[in-house]
Amino acid sequence: MTSGDDGAFTLKVLPAQSGERLDVFLSQKGSFGTRSQIKRAIEGGQIRVGGMDVKPKYRLKSGDLILVTREEPAEYDLVPEELPLDIYHEDAHILVVNKAAGMVVHPAAGNRSGTLVNALLFHCTDLSGIGGVKRPGIVHRLDKNTSGLMVIAKSDEAHVGLSKQFKEHLVTKIYRVLVHGDPKEPEGVIDLPIGRHPVDRKKMSTGSRRGKESLTRWRVEKRYGIATLLAVRIETGRTHQIRVHLNAIGYPVVGDAVYGNSKKRVETVQDNALRMALRKMRRQALHSSELRFRHPVTRTPMHFSSELPDDIEQVCAALGDRESDA
Repeated sequence: MTSGDDGAFTLKVLPAQSGERLDVFLSQKGSFGTRSQIKRAIEGGQIRVGGMDVKPKYRLKSGDLILVTREEPAEYDLVPEELPLDIYHEDAHILVVNKAAGMVVHPAAGNRSGTLVNALLFHCTDLSGIGGVKRPGIVHRLDKNTSGLMVIAKSDEAHVGLSKQFKEHLVTKIYRVLVHGDPKEPEGVIDLPIGRHPVDRKKMSTGSRRGKESLTRWRVEKRYGIATLLAVRIETGRTHQIRVHLNAIGYPVVGDAVYGNSKKRVETVQDNALRMALRKMRRQALHSSELRFRHPVTRTPMHFSSELPDDIEQVCAALGDRESDA
């Protein structure tokens, strides 16, 4: 085994180890965590073989070089913080909140405070512990700069029930998204696999060799000529799915600095007033506006909806009706 200055290290497969599964091989080493933890690290691109992404069941060959770039998580305590929470529903088992843009869901490196979890711990002391020490009650997530509805588990029974519904695609999630461009069709389906970007490991891509099935349905709600407001429903929950899919078909999300070069597109707008309006969108114009599921304990159908937040609404108002409603 050889180590690098950045904490990464390489393992070379010996002839006697040829034919072993990658995840089994690493689990036998005793210092890589459980099989499930190893699987997540492999799928997240932290463990690669010969510079390539592989699956956990990859069969090793003599001479293979396994590159491990994992980072040990920093130790820190979760501190309850009195932060604003926009609560739509609360009972003994669940909590539905409207997350503000700019708020990280749970603590991680670089964001140890000011997160939704910090706020939840201050608000209630009975969050489900199934999500782990750093993610109590968290069943699903939204990106830091995506706003909108989330359901939180307060009891372990609720956590199990909600997780099952998400896994079986029984939860309906609808987003309102402002995109660059004017789609010709009134609606469509994007069926493109998504995986880690082959070069930039912090990004996702439809060009990944090992992408997972991903399905997004979209429908035009309002046309503004140079921009369009869409209602988007995701059938799968891949990382950055909406942003990656819409960019892949040529309609990147307004304000998205990661996918689609949104800032560059804004500067090409000829109309000064429209260009200034689009500049005001300083995060991806993506809002989780509807959430439907069955209460995980009572089985009662639940439906929540949230209006567009002020920043997206103001940009839409400034764009005005360039064409008729969809």
